[in-house]
Amino acid sequence: MATQNRKLAGSPLGGRIAGKSNPELAIDLELTTVGVEDPWPAVGWEEAHWVPDSRNQYSNRERQIQTGPYQRAVPAHIAGVDLEIPATLAAEIEEASNEIVRFDAEMGPELEPYGAVLLRSESAASSRIERLTASSRAIATAETGVDSSSSNANEIVANTRTMQAAIDMAETLDGDTVLAMHRTLMATEPDIAGKWRHQQVWIGPGHAGPRIADFVPPASDRVPELMEDLTAFMRRTDLPVLALAAAAHAQFETIHPFVDGNGRTGRALVHAVLRNRGLTVNSTVPVSAGLLTDTDAYFDALTRYRSGEAEPIISMISSATVRAVANGRELVSDLRSVRQGWDKRLRVRKGADAWRLADMLIRQPVVTSDLITRELGVGQNNVNRVLRPFEDAGILVASGSAIRGRRVWRSPEVLAELDDFAERAGRRSYR
Repeated sequence: MATQNRKLAGSPLGGRIAGKSNPELAIDLELTTVGVEDPWPAVGWEEAHWVPDSRNQYSNRERQIQTGPYQRAVPAHIAGVDLEIPATLAAEIEEASNEIVRFDAEMGPELEPYGAVLLRSESAASSRIERLTASSRAIATAETGVDSSSSNANEIVANTRTMQAAIDMAETLDGDTVLAMHRTLMATEPDIAGKWRHQQVWIGPGHAGPRIADFVPPASDRVPELMEDLTAFMRRTDLPVLALAAAAHAQFETIHPFVDGNGRTGRALVHAVLRNRGLTVNSTVPVSAGLLTDTDAYFDALTRYRSGEAEPIISMISSATVRAVANGRELVSDLRSVRQGWDKRLRVRKGADAWRLADMLIRQPVVTSDLITRELGVGQNNVNRVLRPFEDAGILVASGSAIRGRRVWRSPEVLAELDDFAERAGRRSYR
């Protein structure tokens, strides 16, 4: 086995949670470990005792099932662990890293408006993994500040802000950065936003307790120390960037440091690592869109990580990146074609505000008069003059009725391309 492995230098190329309101009752018992044949450390396990919260109305059967001992994880510290990369996986990492670098370079000269589109698309894909779905129209409407009828759309918009925060704060990979990312995501839930959890959570079935859960993360009092270890790991420079990002993501999901929003925050963390290490400079690679093609394999890779196998999640993130870049390139190409088509259809003079609106619509395909005024500096009295050529050319369509007293216009062509991207991302791959 040793002859099949090599260590790579650290160059760029080298679930929603049940039971978040329940109390935590723990007792110290023997720790056990599994997966000792793999050099990556498996989680240990400790036994604790659970009694359903008496303040909640559970059936007698639920109370009987959920009262008693359960096993919860004790993740190993990984800040100083050696990570051996098999030659085949090293090739995957190098291919994916090269794709990221090329895509990022392609995006450089004309980042706007396509960078904003890619960021939103990644946020929507990451949310979709958590079964939070909304149409591109609903998401873009929520972004205007007009109340959306879709709560999912509002959550996806919050996730977009989280992704942006992860990129903006990527220079410093520490606990405060992670807390700030989560605070942005969960802003509507101030009781838990940006705070390490102080209670037991679990993944999988069981509203009344963790005894039948698929996975039970560590005790809450272990979270601060584990997160300090994880952020130390993320600052390492001796590992390939994609391998570092993938292992950090898997460790984060294993710790599950928050009451809710762990999956979306953990995938945003991948982008923070990519930006911190310089693998991306200009763009956001929609990695989550690549993961969507086989979410079962993604969750299986996280499970295998906890059993002491780091390779599956690294391979999963690498292959997802290659798919995501291909999908992202197709989206950008399609949007460029849409934008070029408008040049032939718009009947406005050179230098008119309408041309700036055309560029704006690629990144913001649903607009209001207030948004146009704010973004383009056009006076309210002149908004209709700017909009009229787009309506005459069929580029913008006005909503049938005002939303909260404000008229809304949408670009069906741009929204169709965004929905096509989402459909491609969700198309299952067969291995």
